[in-house]
Amino acid sequence: DPASSVFRWYKEAKAGAAEPEGGGPSSLSPSSPSAGWTETGVNERVYTPSNADIGLRLKLHCTPGNGQRFGPSRELESVCPVEAGPGTCTFDHRHLYTKKVTDDSLIRTVSYNLLADTYAQTEFSRSVLYPYCAPYALELDYRQNLIQKELTGYNADLICLQEVDRSVFTDSLVPALEAFGLEGVFRIKQHEGLATFYRKAKFTLLSQHDISFHEALESDPLHKELLEKLVLYPSAQERVLQRSSVLQVSVLQSTKDSSKRICVANTHLYWHPKGGYIRLIQMAVALAHIRHVSCDLYPDIPVIFCGDFNSTPSTGMYHFVVNGSIPEDHEDWASNGEEERCNMSLTHFFKLKSACGEPAYTNYVGGFHGCLDYIFIDLNALEVEQVIPLPSHEEVTTHQALPSVSHPSDHIALVCDLKW
Repeated sequence: DPASSVFRWYKEAKAGAAEPEGGGPSSLSPSSPSAGWTETGVNERVYTPSNADIGLRLKLHCTPGNGQRFGPSRELESVCPVEAGPGTCTFDHRHLYTKKVTDDSLIRTVSYNLLADTYAQTEFSRSVLYPYCAPYALELDYRQNLIQKELTGYNADLICLQEVDRSVFTDSLVPALEAFGLEGVFRIKQHEGLATFYRKAKFTLLSQHDISFHEALESDPLHKELLEKLVLYPSAQERVLQRSSVLQVSVLQSTKDSSKRICVANTHLYWHPKGGYIRLIQMAVALAHIRHVSCDLYPDIPVIFCGDFNSTPSTGMYHFVVNGSIPEDHEDWASNGEEERCNMSLTHFFKLKSACGEPAYTNYVGGFHGCLDYIFIDLNALEVEQVIPLPSHEEVTTHQALPSVSHPSDHIALVCDLKW
């Protein structure tokens, strides 16, 4: 049990003073640190290096305990010395608003597209998409450190992430966020997927109801009516069913009050600029499925729907979500030209609004900037207590655009405190 274990952090007395040992854990007793190491004075599981540690290696000494007894001690040395960070990051001033975990009446919620390594490491990304970004700042090791630093600093209760590589989820996010009291679930898409983390002190996971849009549309009777409309437009139907987008839905229960439950949905809609009608249909499937979970399976539980919706506030998708309907003559039904036009009117019964409003942009790259990410909340059950301000335009453009040495993704995290 980490809470009952004893942690001690050491650093080299001077650079290179402590010769690296064979790399395996050794079992020195805490009272006799080996030569060349000095105590840092930090006796917690997490240690945040300071400028004074640059150039020095670190060592963690742990005596595992379970509240009744202690086991044999182990220690582990860092492979390389502490390196200088990027200086001020785009999220540093945002952390001033999120220094503490919120009280039980609030739910601090984060939605963030992390930029999957799969997409960041291509020749196309380096030369065309992000030519302004220093190559080392696109490396996964570098970005993972910034992502961990950013996410842990928000002290969130709920974190919905998009474009998460499986290895990033397992090897980086789970251990880092677990050390700060969060537990997570993952849903793969193809090369990357969605992750939802929740604070264990506030929530337990009751059930998961993830779907793949194209599979649900074809096989779930819930979407029979929508499929019947779509069948009338064969070329549009084919395009919709080719997409691999998924929806992650988790039902959480308050640990303090078991009558309080919440449905947390997370998605990343199809990205193509001309895919407006595909996003409309994906959204219709998503909302019908969320309704099934939050009305039929768990009657009347509130909904938080996060994601990268690849839609600005002027699009049909956004109009549909916040107004509850979309007419069949909306221009987005012909977003990919007349031959794929698929006119249909859609409705949903939720009362949803964007908790963080409509910022000028949540995605800022060389050739484009716009608001694509939202935290949609159920107006019948939730209200916004505060929205954590986004980085200033000056901060975002310090290194021309995103990602950069001081910002790990091409998107900006949305962070807000919601009240039951």
